[in-house]
Amino acid sequence: MILEGKGIKIGDNINTDFIISGRYKFSITDINELSKHIMEDIDPDFPKKITPGKSILVAGDSFGMGSSREQAPLVIKASGIIAVLAKSFARIFYRNGFNIGLPLIETNTEVIDQGDNLSINLDKGIINNLTKKRSINILPVPDFMQEILNAGGVVGYFRKHKSLPKV
Repeated sequence: MILEGKGIKIGDNINTDFIISGRYKFSITDINELSKHIMEDIDPDFPKKITPGKSILVAGDSFGMGSSREQAPLVIKASGIIAVLAKSFARIFYRNGFNIGLPLIETNTEVIDQGDNLSINLDKGIINNLTKKRSINILPVPDFMQEILNAGGVVGYFRKHKSLPKV
């Protein structure tokens, strides 16, 4: 699986309330409507930086810490962001991301800047920073996890195969 897009850089310690403010969790139930408010407490213009299907979120340490609610990764995916790169992820967020079909990749994000053109090869375990003509090695995403991502998440995989992937 290859993902291509421009990096949107954000900092460290981005918790689930920064991703989508808790003030919306009961007032807006439509995930597409909710995604219009992504990261607005950090940057009110953040949604304007997203090119749906061509944006990759580039974060620092501890991305997704905070509550276990699934709205945060759902909002990222619904906004059109195709993957999240971070130095580290909160474990519950990491699991929720893959469960809904959102690729999450741990890597050194210090070598990626705002607007860099990126190509991520999940099979080979490499991120090519096309802007800087530089490669970053990552752990390849296992085949069964790629199958889940390709199906749009665990539910999509189960609907298609009537079972969970063999690990």
